[in-house]
Formats: sequence, structure tokens, C-alpha cells
Amino acid sequence: MSNQNYYDITVIGGGPVGLFTATYARMHKANVQIIESLAQLGGQANALFPTKKIYDVPGFCSITASTLIDHLTEQTNMFSPDIYLNETVKNITKTPRGFCLKTSKRLTYSHAIIIATGIGSFQPRRLAVTDAYNLEGKQLRYFVQDPNEFSGKDVVIAGGGDSAIDWALELEKKVASLHIVHRRTQFRALEANVASLLQTKTVFNTPYLIDDVKKCGTAKIAIDLKKVRSDEHHVLTADYLLVNYGFISDNKILNSWNLKTDHNLITVTPDMQTSIPGIFAAGDTITYPGRSNLIATGFGEAPIAVNSAMRYVYPDTRQPIHSTQLMKHFLAGKKK
Repeated sequence: MSNQNYYDITVIGGGPVGLFTATYARMHKANVQIIESLAQLGGQANALFPTKKIYDVPGFCSITASTLIDHLTEQTNMFSPDIYLNETVKNITKTPRGFCLKTSKRLTYSHAIIIATGIGSFQPRRLAVTDAYNLEGKQLRYFVQDPNEFSGKDVVIAGGGDSAIDWALELEKKVASLHIVHRRTQFRALEANVASLLQTKTVFNTPYLIDDVKKCGTAKIAIDLKKVRSDEHHVLTADYLLVNYGFISDNKILNSWNLKTDHNLITVTPDMQTSIPGIFAAGDTITYPGRSNLIATGFGEAPIAVNSAMRYVYPDTRQPIHSTQLMKHFLAGKKK
């Protein structure tokens, strides 16, 4: 086993938090690798919502997910960690020097690990009606890759959470007509965004459930709405139906690593330490009292996890803390 294959820190997950974790670890001059199961960096933000605007990143009034990932990737590439895409960590075992990670492609070794996998592998909650499957990717969509595709079209959005309302606010200026369908009169989304949407041309169909969908003509979709606790039905005809019922995450592999979890989320101490010494975690894969599921929260947890991992790997070395010190430390190392 060569030292070249023995990393100081392995970051599992190449989403926004994973990227910043690797960047901050490289500022410490740690030997770092990122292992990402998808074919591209960016995680859920880039795979599912590339054009969706994000409002909780400090320093930006709003920024699309793809632009944020571009900035993070550029920053990460500046520090040159090793990056492995299309690779899944199957198993982690303890070794005398740290950990052996068995992936879908190789065996690799690391003194410490930081898990930043977000919600894990994910699939949308699909519309449970008979003909929905045959319309997926056509008139029925779960993701928006290009908002301009909906320009001048009649669009129906199903859902009552932040994702549904955010997409409605994004699309309402482009579309010919827009309907929101939700099973309750109250929405789970941020109140200010709901209030903003109420000031637009959007039609709110509440409280209704989607009872059936059918292809209508060559390019339209007929959406049969059933009023909650009633036999009343109402049919909407549209070019597209966007379903935003949330996502189902799969943490089966995560659970096999014998980490202590709570509702499929990793429990951590204030220094981001998991139940296994030497394995740390940050981002939406973790839980602790009072945590908010924001990208900004994960960005704050990443340096804590890295500093803790560096103390674990190099207990006798005093690590720089401030970013200016870290950059001087890193650049001095590059000149040698």
C-alpha cells in the first residue's frame, strides 16, 4: 500500500458542502480526495435544480444552483484535490492507520473521513395515478432543466412546499398561464414567497388532489382535480404538469456503515464527530438539535468538520484557523 493512496481526508459527496469541505481541507495542505457517486459535481443542487435560484447563500441576493456550483468548482480546482466521479463507497472498515474504503471501482485508504452526502441518493415522489408513467419526461415533469422551455405555455404546478412555490415564482413571468394545485389551503413554503405569488396572475386550486391525468390531443395534458372531502371534480388542460411532491432519499449504504443515526440522518457532536472516531460529517446528511436545512448551514459546518479531522489526523500540530493564515500556509507550501 503506497502513501500516495493513503489520504489525510476523504470527502464522500461532491455537492456544495462536499466541495467547500475539500477546499477548506486543502487550505490546510491536507492530502484530500472527493468521491462522488454521480457523473458530475454539484450533488442534488446541480442534478435536480440547476436553474433554480437559491436565496440563502451569503453575499448573493440570489444565485442559480448551476452558477453556485461553477463558482465552488472553480474554487475547489484552485486547490486541486483528487476527484473521483461515478464512484460509490460501498463499505468502510477500520485499519490501524485509519480506514479502508471499498468503492465501486477500487480500494482506497484514508486517515479520516468527512461525509457530505446530503440526503443520499434521491428520487422524486411520483404522481400515483394510472397514466402518469407514460407521460413522464413529456407533458409530466419532475425536474426543470431549462425554464425557457415553458415560455408561452400553459403550466400547472402541483405541490405546496418551497420547491413548488419557488418554481412558480421563477416561471410565472414566462408562461401564458399558471395554476398551483395543492391538497391544503395552507402552504409549507416560505410565507413571503407565497405572498409574492399571490400578487401574480397565478391561479390557486386548493384544496384539490390530482385524481387522474390523460394525454389530450398531441401535446397537451388533461389534469382531473378532485376537491378534498368532496365529490367535486375540475379538469385543467395544460401543456405541462410540474409535480413537486419532494424526494425520497435512500441511505441504505449509509446505514450499513454502522454509524449512529436518527431518522436516517447521522448524529454528530458539536465538532461534527460521528459515533465512529475519525469519521466526521457535515451538511444535510447530519442532525443535531436546532439544525436548519440550508446550504449556508452546511458551509458553516464544513470548516468545523475539517478542523476536527485535522486535529484527529495531526494531534500534535497546531493548525491555522483564519482563512488568510490558511492561504499563506497553503501558498507557502506550493512554492517549496
